[in-house]
Amino acid sequence: MHALPPAPAAPPKRQVVVGTALFAAAATMLVGAMTALWFHFRDGVAKNTWKPAKMVIPEVATNVMWITALLSCLMIQWAVYSAKRGDRQHASLALGIVIMLGLALLNSQAYVWRRVALPVKGDTAYNSMFYAITATYFVLVVTGIVYAIVAAFRYIGGRTKDRETIAGLALYWYFLAGVYTVVWYSVYVKK
Repeated sequence: MHALPPAPAAPPKRQVVVGTALFAAAATMLVGAMTALWFHFRDGVAKNTWKPAKMVIPEVATNVMWITALLSCLMIQWAVYSAKRGDRQHASLALGIVIMLGLALLNSQAYVWRRVALPVKGDTAYNSMFYAITATYFVLVVTGIVYAIVAAFRYIGGRTKDRETIAGLALYWYFLAGVYTVVWYSVYVKK
């Protein structure tokens, strides 16, 4: 009697990456809607009355935030590359640098808030929309840092074969860099 060959192994489930992609898509829609509202409100008032007259945005800090967001993409890709090759030391170092870059983003945003010193309620929607958009990005970065800490503990703890978490983390940080590019351009450049 002839037996059939065993069935092929089931393809790996990519639940973390799919979940991250769905969250990133939802957050992209949120930030996109907020940005659309920003431009809608801005176009609805006279140009000289949209932004408070004496407010100065520290552009060096916002530009450094943008460069930091792009640099975090490079570091997370290094973590993915190292994890794929089983290089635990470099993957751990790259994840640590990503966490530090995330903290640098938070620090820069806090500096911008302190220097701008706007009241939340102003004559136009500028003040509330400024804080709404930048605080949303702030919360997204905090989420990214927590995600990176979880991924680092999982990888350092010995789950070196589970690269899906690091791949999902990379997707999330790419999303963060893209979202910050939109926030940077609409809120800090176009004002």
